[in-house]
Amino acid sequence: MRGIHRRAFLKTASISLGGAAMLNSASWLVAEPLGLPIGLQLYSVRDLLPKDYEGTLRQLAALGYREVEAAGFFGRSARDVKQTMDRVGLRCVSGHYSLDELRSEQTIQYAKDLGLDYMVCPSPMKNPARKKSSGSGDDLTLDDWRWNAEQFNQVGDRVHAAGMHFAYHNHTGEFGSENGVIFYDELLRLTDPAKVSMQMDCGWVVVAGKNPIDYLTRYPKRISMFHVKDFKLSEGNKKTEPVSAELGRGSIDYRPIFEAAKKAEIKHMFVEQEDYDKPALDSLKISAEYMRSMKV
Repeated sequence: MRGIHRRAFLKTASISLGGAAMLNSASWLVAEPLGLPIGLQLYSVRDLLPKDYEGTLRQLAALGYREVEAAGFFGRSARDVKQTMDRVGLRCVSGHYSLDELRSEQTIQYAKDLGLDYMVCPSPMKNPARKKSSGSGDDLTLDDWRWNAEQFNQVGDRVHAAGMHFAYHNHTGEFGSENGVIFYDELLRLTDPAKVSMQMDCGWVVVAGKNPIDYLTRYPKRISMFHVKDFKLSEGNKKTEPVSAELGRGSIDYRPIFEAAKKAEIKHMFVEQEDYDKPALDSLKISAEYMRSMKV
């Protein structure tokens, strides 16, 4: 999910028995690469959920998705969301929140009531002490990222005290640098491993010109979750908003990434697609089949 679009979406979104039996088949629900349930970041169906919340979730379950990560709850109570997930055979294990939302005890209590394992921040902020605002997470300074690391430690402490885990989700700006220091590396250095883990969006790491394998090798215990997405990239032209693609139909070779991930401690992984050239559910079916067929 793009950083700027994600922040706007989070703000807005905050405001059959036979099929269920089939979904309980463990072999059909587990993604072969890491032996984990196939997950989906619900930003992928952001246009469908407001129109038919339960119906859309039911269709995702029918495609083989078993876990989901929320990006807003569309004004629904935690009880309503949980009951809906239970009815369709999905488990909401994680949610994305802005940093401001994560400072709210009410937000943390909602996530706890819903039964989330993780609360994730996907959008850094400018240090309020810095007067000039860039308006984008892609040109924050090193001091801004250090300030964010401090905020993440504080939020992580509160989330941990509530019985959940906190993680940070990257886009591309985290892999910029200042005075030779890569921002993402500085986040890893300054955040407490007991309070802050990383949700690595492999697609955006590649678009940023980095290799997820390098980070999985260097920090196997810090990366707790994956976002798995594909893009069509032109050689030497990896721009910040490339063309989205279904898994296996873009430019990213996930086999070596999954090989490296087997030696890390990945707890959940979520398919995500930013945009579509066909109906969203058709694309997400292709990606689910890719995840089930991938063996490493």
